[in-house]
Amino acid sequence: MTEQRPAGAADKKLFTPGPLTTSPSVKQAMLRDLGSRDFEFIELVHRVRIRLLALAGVSPAAGYEAVLMQGSGTFAVEAVLGSSVPRDGKLLVIANGAYGERMLRIATVLGIASRALRCPEDAVPEAVDVERVLAADPAVTTVAIVHCETTTGIVNPIDAIGTVVCRFGKTYCVDAMSSFGGIPLNLAGGTIDFAMTSANKCLEGVPGVSIVLARRSAIEDAAAARSLSLDLRAQWRGLEADGQFRFTPPTHVILALSQALDELAAEGGVSGRAARYAANHARLLAGMQELGFEPYLRSALRGYVIASFRYPVDPHFDFETFYARLNERGLVIYPGKVSRADCFRIGTIGRLFPDDIDLLLATIRATLLEMGVALPVR
Repeated sequence: MTEQRPAGAADKKLFTPGPLTTSPSVKQAMLRDLGSRDFEFIELVHRVRIRLLALAGVSPAAGYEAVLMQGSGTFAVEAVLGSSVPRDGKLLVIANGAYGERMLRIATVLGIASRALRCPEDAVPEAVDVERVLAADPAVTTVAIVHCETTTGIVNPIDAIGTVVCRFGKTYCVDAMSSFGGIPLNLAGGTIDFAMTSANKCLEGVPGVSIVLARRSAIEDAAAARSLSLDLRAQWRGLEADGQFRFTPPTHVILALSQALDELAAEGGVSGRAARYAANHARLLAGMQELGFEPYLRSALRGYVIASFRYPVDPHFDFETFYARLNERGLVIYPGKVSRADCFRIGTIGRLFPDDIDLLLATIRATLLEMGVALPVR
């Protein structure tokens, strides 16, 4: 199945981790103007917050809250780190990619004491190593990890690590930016205090609003924020008091998010969307390997959100040329972020279907032949 573009449009297909290809109806939903104090908008925000919690298996009655923040996903991460780590606390960041490293940079800028538990980009952290660090460093109050690290596409074992963090009584923050809505995340398990995500990833909305799903008690116990605009507790209190954002809300983006949530439900929820993404990913991997590309990750570690591929060992391959020629044909992939290998990335999320993957593979094959790159003999 390939969805048709609206008449006259020339949208490119985005094989990226977000922003990503959205449905015509999500785009259409933004073609309205609502005031920030409009009763309709306030009710819309309330419904969106409830629906987001339901996707995580929780509700306000169970003691959880959804807080919407203006800005990209990083805004939510910074809001949580800046609000959840006590002034005299210490942050442990478990890092195996660029987005774990970004959390460490945020901590540095905000003046938060921190330490890193790093593992290679092609490996997942072990719960036993987290246990060792927490046992040796009682000053740590807060632990943060990325669920799906889109540097490589690896999916980290957040449940096993969460069990350790919970046993030590630490606050647990999970960057679920590129997983929420496409990979099951159940907050009812009780180990996660804060989960951060964004509208423009697996939820298939558009950029402009980030999301924090949190235990209410964790928000109430949050430290004094290190930022005015990214004060998570103040944002939550404002939404609870009158349903309004403290500052100008991204009205059109939330209209799009509401429509995107309708489409997620129609697809069968997270499990239905996961099945489509997994089918996209399986077709991509098979096709790329037939073309001679080597996946960066071994099979046991691969998620289905995005895949990293090593550059082919061929003197005629030049990534910039390869990228540009695909782009000219309306297909957008992503450069690599792996620090010690030459890779590029292809996302399989967004409003993409297996037919779109087939189109990309055929175009990659034609582009390689144009470049003079030797293909495997089958």
